[in-house]
Order: sequence, then C-alpha cells, then structure tokens
Amino acid sequence: MVRAFGVARTILALAAFGVALSAWGQNYPAKPLRMVVPWPPGGANDILGRELAEHMSRLIGQQVIVDNRGGANGVIGAEAVARAAPDGYTFMMHSLTSHATNPSIYKKLNYDTLNDYAPITQVAWLPLMIVVHPSFPAKTVRELVQLAKAKPGSISYASFGTGSMSHLAGELLNVMAKIDMTHVPYKGGGPALIDTVAGQVPVYFAGVTTGLSNVQAGRLRALAVTGSVRSKPLPNVPTVTETVELKGYEATVTYAAWAPARTSPDIIARLNAVIIKAMQAPEFRARLDREGCSDPIGGSPETLATVLRSEIDKLAKIVKAAGIEPQ
Repeated sequence: MVRAFGVARTILALAAFGVALSAWGQNYPAKPLRMVVPWPPGGANDILGRELAEHMSRLIGQQVIVDNRGGANGVIGAEAVARAAPDGYTFMMHSLTSHATNPSIYKKLNYDTLNDYAPITQVAWLPLMIVVHPSFPAKTVRELVQLAKAKPGSISYASFGTGSMSHLAGELLNVMAKIDMTHVPYKGGGPALIDTVAGQVPVYFAGVTTGLSNVQAGRLRALAVTGSVRSKPLPNVPTVTETVELKGYEATVTYAAWAPARTSPDIIARLNAVIIKAMQAPEFRARLDREGCSDPIGGSPETLATVLRSEIDKLAKIVKAAGIEPQ
C-alpha cells in the first residue's frame, strides 16, 4: 500500500540532517532506550524491531531494549507510548497500517493517533502471503475462492488482529472475489501462526516474515503473496493477481517509528538519523531480504506524518467497504 522511497532518498535524508554519530553528545543517551513493539513476540513487527534495536545499540553505545506490549491491534502498546515521558528514552516501532486503521476500528481510543506522537521515520514494508494448513484442499487462490463460493461462511481465516492489514487483506479478498470467509482475529502474528500450523484454522493472511520458515519446512503451504510483485525469498509463489482475476488487489504492511508527542525536535532528528544509519548496515539489509521486506524506506518525520494522514483516510474507506463494525 505504501511504496518504499529508495535507498538514494534515504541517504539524502540522513545527509539533510547532517547528524554524524559523534553528534549524539555526552548527555544523550545516558541510559538504555526502550523500543515498544505493540505486538507479541514472533511476528514480523517483533522480528524487524529486534534487528533494528541490535544495530541501534551498536551505534549509540547504549542498549535498545525491546518491550513487547501486544494486544488490540497495537492499541495497548501505542497507548503506553502516548503516555510515556517525552524524553527520548521511549519510542515505538509499529505497523503504520494498524496505527492508521485503529481510529476506524475502535469507537474510543485513549490516545490521538495523529497528535499524541512525534513521527520519526518509516522503516520498511512487506507483503503478506496467504498460507494454508497442508490438509486444506485448495492449492491456489483460485481454488480457495471456488471453495468459499461453494460453501459460504464455512472457511475461516486467521489474522494478526482486528483492523490489521492481515484482517483487511482477507476482507478485501472477500469483497473483490464476492466470497464470505469468516475472520478469526488473534493478538499478533505469532499466536495466529501457531494455530494455523496446528490446523486450528485453515487459512492465514501472514506476514512473509512470520510464515516463511514454516512454508519452507512444509508445515504450511503458500498460495500467493499479496504484493504487486513476487517476494524475493519466495520466487516460485505467485501474487494473488497472477492466480485469479482480481485486478488491483494488493495488501502490504509498512513499519515505522514514533516517539511520544512533545519529544524535542533535536532528539527526534537524532533518532531519525541513527535509525536510518542502522538500516544501512549490510546485516540489516540482508535481514530485510531474507524476510521478504522492501529495501529500507527512511525519510523525514514530516514525510511519515503525511503518509500516516493519507493512510488513515485510505484505510477508513476499506474498513467501511468491508463492513467492519467499530468495536
């Protein structure tokens, strides 16, 4: 849904801030930083967050501790960050998609998605993939659609949370293919994966990062990826539109970083610079390739703010079209 800006623009963003590592000064950071990941361990957000935290720790000379606060499509963790002291020691890496859909999904939030956070930068985006338990009869998305049409409401699909792109990807398929699969929400990618592997739910719109090893091991079967192009680690797995005539079907997840509102612009600029620098590490970029993610996105805080506003409007239309009722 949100396109990567490219490595060249990322490098320019770093140069624009003119922040070398030596500019971090002697007083900040004087203690470890806390990266809140609003999802349980094991999902794509957690995997990428931990990889980023490791490279940030090396650059700043302080540990960046990952704090998993899963539940309610990221609401629990996001609320913790909104209430945190704006001192530069707490920030979150969160799915931009989920952050943008929560105002449409929940009747009442204890935070303001736009005004309670200081944007830092985008990190990367990745497609989802439609995976099924090996016992499930469909071998392609076309066959999945045919089965769903033959028995409306009989096929369940897992997502990593109500209002997540995993959920919206399933509902988008329902709407565009004119089928009726039943949504089963989980509190993150890890729990959804466990139940799909166990056969408790037959279909899962998984992050490539989350499901890849299980597909490679034969514990799950990949029907398609939901991006516009095939995924690097799964070159033999087609896109949805390659297997069934659903022109325009696409669902990807973007991850980004935010700090509490009122964090000083100087600290935001420093966090932006060090995150972008960390993303340029060969090991980090290799991890993105292995997990099926885009190249690092980067960009300025202002760009992230603009993208978030756009996604809130765009995804609200998908929520309405899918008939997802606010909770």
